[in-house]
Amino acid sequence: MSTVISKDGTTIAFDAVGTGRTLIMIDGATGYPAINPLNAETAKLLSDGFRTYTYDRRGRGNSTDTAPYAIEREIEDLAALVEDAGGGPAVLFGWSSGGVLALDAAASGLLPVSHVAVFEPPFVVDDVRPPLPADYVERLDAANAAGDPGEAVAIFMVEAAGGTPEMVEGLKQSDFWPVMLGIAPTIAYDGRIMGTTMSGNPLPADRWASIDIPVLTMYGLDTWPALKPGAPALAELLPTATLKPVPGENHATTPEVLAPALRDFVEA
Repeated sequence: MSTVISKDGTTIAFDAVGTGRTLIMIDGATGYPAINPLNAETAKLLSDGFRTYTYDRRGRGNSTDTAPYAIEREIEDLAALVEDAGGGPAVLFGWSSGGVLALDAAASGLLPVSHVAVFEPPFVVDDVRPPLPADYVERLDAANAAGDPGEAVAIFMVEAAGGTPEMVEGLKQSDFWPVMLGIAPTIAYDGRIMGTTMSGNPLPADRWASIDIPVLTMYGLDTWPALKPGAPALAELLPTATLKPVPGENHATTPEVLAPALRDFVEA
């Protein structure tokens, strides 16, 4: 992997594949390239027209971290990657809460962005599922501060991801549990990124009002019912957004579906 240094001194590790337009793929909560191969596989399929960056968000994988956390620091991480790519306008793609980070980056004006694509932003805008508790982030912070990352993972799994305590117990018996413990402090980062957008209320009208570039908002036709409302809600909010249902389930799709969707969106 290569690295860049973000504005606050944090080292951001990344891989870049292909030639052409800059595309940065942003993982959601708990994800990073070593455990999510979809980004790298998608990058290979797009390598003839895009230089695709897959990277470890701060605090995950081979990237370092610097306190205190702020969403602006993650936007600066993206700006450092764009600068590495030559500084031209970038296409941002984000899974889940990573898509919300992509929207925040485009709205910030801190880096040049030509297109934003998101897959299933996990907004809670109705009563299909319970809203996220108002003290969610505070409880994550408290668990990590107390040296109990397992409690932070459990809070995320049950209250944000919609799992059950039994699923948490099963995860504890898997090889993936140590990985989750290692990235537990970063779960609160995505909680801050989601903000009030999982409260069961309509999306904030002003948060992304400055976005005037094309936005593609996607969701899987066979995804979990609780995740279906988010993408349409975003498409309804943003005048430049296009809604695209795609084959897929369980909060993801395949590189063979995602790559042409991104190519068609950018080249339209």
